[in-house]
Amino acid sequence: MSMTKKLSAEFFGTFWLVFGGTGSAVLAAGYPELGIGFVGVSLAFGLTVLTMVYAVGPIS
Repeated sequence: MSMTKKLSAEFFGTFWLVFGGTGSAVLAAGYPELGIGFVGVSLAFGLTVLTMVYAVGPIS
């Protein structure tokens, strides 16, 4: 596989993790009435890692 394809997969996976996981943590801290709490943030991080493992794992 080409290096460009691997680097793009890494970039997209990192972007998705920061966007999904950290975004949910910021929303949970900024808006406590939203109600996702620690469990919601944990699930968001877990699901973002899981989706990226299945999506770009074979490439990366």
